Amino acid sequence: MSKSYSQLLKDIESGEIISIILIPNRREVIVEFINGEKRLIPIFYNDQKILRISDEYNVPLTVRDIRSEQRLANYLTGFGLTLIFILSLSFLIKRSSKLLNNMQSFSRRSSQIAEDDIRKFTFDDVAGLNEESDELKEIVLFLKNPQLLIDLGAKTPKGVLLVGPPGTGKTLLARAIAGEANVPFFSISASEFVEMFVGVGAGRVRDLFKSAKSKSPCIVFIDEIDSVGRQRGAGIGGGNDEREQTLNQLLTEMDGFEANNGVIVIAATNRPDVLDQALTRPGRFDRRIYISLPDRIARHKILSVHARTKPLCDSVNLMEWAAKTPGFSGADLQNLLNEAAIYAARQDKSIISSIEIDKALEKARFGLLTQPLSDPIKKRQIAYQIIGKTLVALLIPTQDKLEKISLFKSLGDVSGMTYFTPDEETIDSGLLTRNYIYNKIVISLGSRAAEIIVFGSMEVTQGSQKDLENVYFWANQMVTKFGFSDLGPITYGNERDAVFLGKDLMKNRKEYSQKTSKEIDKQIISIVNKAINHAIDLLSDKAELMDNLVNELIDNESLESEHIINSLHSYLAAN
Repeated sequence: MSKSYSQLLKDIESGEIISIILIPNRREVIVEFINGEKRLIPIFYNDQKILRISDEYNVPLTVRDIRSEQRLANYLTGFGLTLIFILSLSFLIKRSSKLLNNMQSFSRRSSQIAEDDIRKFTFDDVAGLNEESDELKEIVLFLKNPQLLIDLGAKTPKGVLLVGPPGTGKTLLARAIAGEANVPFFSISASEFVEMFVGVGAGRVRDLFKSAKSKSPCIVFIDEIDSVGRQRGAGIGGGNDEREQTLNQLLTEMDGFEANNGVIVIAATNRPDVLDQALTRPGRFDRRIYISLPDRIARHKILSVHARTKPLCDSVNLMEWAAKTPGFSGADLQNLLNEAAIYAARQDKSIISSIEIDKALEKARFGLLTQPLSDPIKKRQIAYQIIGKTLVALLIPTQDKLEKISLFKSLGDVSGMTYFTPDEETIDSGLLTRNYIYNKIVISLGSRAAEIIVFGSMEVTQGSQKDLENVYFWANQMVTKFGFSDLGPITYGNERDAVFLGKDLMKNRKEYSQKTSKEIDKQIISIVNKAINHAIDLLSDKAELMDNLVNELIDNESLESEHIINSLHSYLAAN
């Protein structure tokens, strides 16, 4: 505890203090007592009294000048601040220089693939794409022997656009071209061209084509070109943005190609409808190759390719699994066998059997399955929904094949699962009859019809929500797209311009009157009401059969299609 100034004077008079150190700049004294204790006591500015009394009582007083120490501290502080400023300025200059270099030079991410890697991909590895491979063989011929086409006066396309759903092998096909011709392969995603600063993407395009020309003949592959090649002038903020400047540079570079210069640009997309027309005109991407989902034979070839590196059981028939996977892409089929291998590894098995492939297929269709609801009342109501939909599907003409029903549900879903294998011919042809679509609506309403019959119209649940969404989709398509209604064979609405392109965003997109809109709604409601009454008629006299199948489903939690079909045939024969 510090002493007061008055106490200090008393201590000096009483002889308690043996020395005093005066620090004028701080207006303080350091006092040393007889017992060896030292204290810091404040004094008045230019205090003469402390000097007189210390001299009067013979107490040694020393004056300490700390101005040199303060100057040293001020110097060190200033030096430190200056050093921090210089380091900060240097960091900012380096960052700015790095940013400037990025804007002026193309990122080296578009690196050339080594020749040994290219040779691993040939048309033999592109299973299920025989027609597409044949169409690209002339590209390979030109890359291998350009003089043959030059002597005939022929020109190879400057750009080839690969169009198809995700996972159908567009990138693999592009690599196969480079592998067959044994030429360098430059690959980059179109999204890598687009940066925050205007001009960076255009510079990357220039450097990419400059590098490609120096390695001619070669392949330049641009994946997901729709991310940079969308129609110009459609953005809400105007057209002077980075993406459009990059697209302009790409168009300019492709125009600058000399005939038969040995650089082939291959691009891939699953959204050809949003591409700028200048990009797809003759002289640029003037050849378009559609890569569709594989058919049954193609799926068998793809499964055979991916099965080369996996130990399959002798009893596994890949043709049967190809028949069970309509609508699967090449990537889906690869993932199917990979998941089966993972299931086998979990069971410490050395080979992959049909059991593991079936589990992998179930996961691909429904995702991760969870246990059914534990509440017996809700469990029974869900079981009636599943059985009702299943029986309607078996009682109404449909090309889709019932595979399996189960109370197990996917994450985020309340109801169980009822799976039908889509008809192969319908998928391959892409032609849907009016009766086929109407039957799909009736089947989707089978779950709601069963609830109405068993529990009454006031006790139905939302468990069939996904089925109802499908009902509206197909009914709306019948009326507005396919002309399957009393309104006549006409399509309502024009979707040629995608909404996200920014066109017609601020105006009403409907191209028909409000009266027509009401008639469309009436037709949709009429189709749905007819379908729900149809489903109720099919199930109204089969309550006993539904009760028996529901009890079996609750006990077993899953039922195979053969058992359900046999039970239905036996019931119909007995009644």
